Amino acid sequence: MIKFYQYPNCTTCKKAAKFLSEHGVSYEPIDIVQLTPTKEEFREIVQQSGIEIKKLFNTHGAKYRELKLKDKLSELSDDEKLELLASDGMLVKRPLAILGDKVTVGFNEQVYRDTWL
Repeated sequence: MIKFYQYPNCTTCKKAAKFLSEHGVSYEPIDIVQLTPTKEEFREIVQQSGIEIKKLFNTHGAKYRELKLKDKLSELSDDEKLELLASDGMLVKRPLAILGDKVTVGFNEQVYRDTWL
């Protein structure tokens, strides 16, 4: 079953969840703020999927801007980036859908079709 990390008030998350439901795809909704993946879980996601760590950041979020990560992110080690992601679910781009080595970040209908159907 797909682990579906979402922020309940996020309209993009709602669209993605609706897409999965309409296509009969089983997923486990997880509140990313309440149950943010740990540093080790993020490390595993990156290792299994090959996704770049920086793609996991919600670059449009208030928290990202508040911490001025646009300027700082490139200077941080991978370990520090993983630590940051695990520290606050609002820093993570969502929805984050994971099943084994398949990972999607954000919602793009065509990517969801290709990955989850």
